Amino acid sequence: MEVMTKIKREIFVTKPLLPLLSDLNKHLVDIWESKWLTNMSIKHNELENKLKDTLEVSNLSLFNNGTIALLVAIKALDLPYGSEVITTPFTFAATPHCISWNGLKPVFCDIEPNTMTIDPDKIESLITQNTSAILGVHVYGFPCNVEKIENIAKKYNLKVIYDAAHAFSTKINGVGIGNFGDVTMFSFHATKIFNTIEGGCLTSNNSLLIKKVSSLRNFGIQSEENVEEIGINGKLNELQASFGLECLKIYKDEQRKRNKIKLYYNDRLSKVKGIKIPRMPNNATDSHQYYPIIIEDDYSLTRDELYKKFKSLNIFTRKYFYPACHDYSCYKDNPTMIPNDLTVVNDYKNRVLCLPYYGSLNQYEMNKICEVIENA
Repeated sequence: MEVMTKIKREIFVTKPLLPLLSDLNKHLVDIWESKWLTNMSIKHNELENKLKDTLEVSNLSLFNNGTIALLVAIKALDLPYGSEVITTPFTFAATPHCISWNGLKPVFCDIEPNTMTIDPDKIESLITQNTSAILGVHVYGFPCNVEKIENIAKKYNLKVIYDAAHAFSTKINGVGIGNFGDVTMFSFHATKIFNTIEGGCLTSNNSLLIKKVSSLRNFGIQSEENVEEIGINGKLNELQASFGLECLKIYKDEQRKRNKIKLYYNDRLSKVKGIKIPRMPNNATDSHQYYPIIIEDDYSLTRDELYKKFKSLNIFTRKYFYPACHDYSCYKDNPTMIPNDLTVVNDYKNRVLCLPYYGSLNQYEMNKICEVIENA
């Protein structure tokens, strides 16, 4: 069958969004003339302001990457050293690592099966006198149940942090996703729908908190002779800010292209027995960051077998997130970790597969991907 023929050009799970070199070069001319390469110069400040409009938030601070941003966000909340932060293990390693690097203990909570985000109905049973915060992740752009999490946080006087690395421009009930909780982190890594090559930002409705994180990202320096806080170097440089300014002009077109691919996948794959397609909640918009499918028991192959089949044909999917964070040796073998019920995570980590999903994916490639699944 044609579907079994190895394709010549590799198909990856994603491709970076790239502005035209000619458009980027105009910014480089400005930077070369100014000779101001970093430290919150013109391009940086312009991007910061435009991102506030794009994400529809009142306060925003740019960072050199999302991990540093999340580290600083947790630090700025002044959570008691050694306290517990309830989070999901169904996420990228940076999420629990940022908790641990702040001297805090990640407590892993199970996920709910529809959005694969932290299950708010299982959070409350994990709260102890040592719990200080909840860190939710908007996985694949599916939003956490922010209303339930907010109610729990108020009841127990907890801080709420969101990892929105996958949720650029997502809205819940028409409200930008960066407006929920105490602080939200966005990643602008090269793999993201909007990118600055490396980068990220923090958003918050608390202007004093954003003022604090903006200080912490620059070593806590207030002036040439005044350093008030123990900070870190989290600054985004002018070249990356320029890259971001141009990506802001084209990310919506990329989202439109991906939406067409999503509709094509949905139409083809919804007819395949054993393939489940997660659906975005009706009250939320889709960032179009990833296209995950869930391999159920009545499909002809396991997730790993399908993954290997794709790979043998030069099609590279991703087993996001396998292993789950609680399986890492640095957490699994840690005697301080709390053994919680993670039934859904332990099931889904072996079922979820993210398919190639980027605007330049052509009809032949989309058809090939669907044929592999249909004819397995």
